[in-house]
Amino acid sequence: MCGSASLWGVVVAAGSGERYGDRKQFVALAGRLVVERACDVFPSDAVIGVVVALPSDPPLLRLPGHAVTVTGGATRRASVRAALGRIPRTADLVAVHDAARPLATPALLFRLLAALHADPGAAGAVPVVPVTDALKRREGSALRSVDRSPLVITQTPQLFRADLLRRAHAEAPEGMPGFDDAEVVEAIGGRVLAVDGDLDNRKLTHPGDLSWLAASCL
Repeated sequence: MCGSASLWGVVVAAGSGERYGDRKQFVALAGRLVVERACDVFPSDAVIGVVVALPSDPPLLRLPGHAVTVTGGATRRASVRAALGRIPRTADLVAVHDAARPLATPALLFRLLAALHADPGAAGAVPVVPVTDALKRREGSALRSVDRSPLVITQTPQLFRADLLRRAHAEAPEGMPGFDDAEVVEAIGGRVLAVDGDLDNRKLTHPGDLSWLAASCL
């Protein structure tokens, strides 16, 4: 725990899974649903409660005892807003996690907590991993190389000061994509820290990813 700060978790699980071709968060992975495994990043001795933003017709889930559910929205921002509505105003910190990342560990969450504790002026902390592939920009039929050295790939969970996360979702422009919550917080001027992520914390995006994740569960 970050000092004596109260921490709540949010698992965003209302996506339609267009690229996967199904609701990937409800796919079985080594005997458990993907979303159930995603909840493991929030240990009960560190997190007061977990809110899982689900579609209106979720299957039966074996969620941790400190979890409650809420109906998610049509967009990620709408789902996070719905989850924030179930979190007390007294909460100090909120960590938002993708249901499609079933291998994230509590150790990663604790690294985020340590980073935010060490920098009281920061609005949040996000795990990142380096870009390892060569990057190109397509310009018609030609390719232009892109310098990858300053670029990183963001992961979840992403940790934020609860009051700033609420304000960001209320004040950030409605038209912005909001691909992750760091983008929403940055839109209102919040400074977000980069913390070393985990290469094994892969997201289930395409059907081929499932076999890799299953092998990592063994």
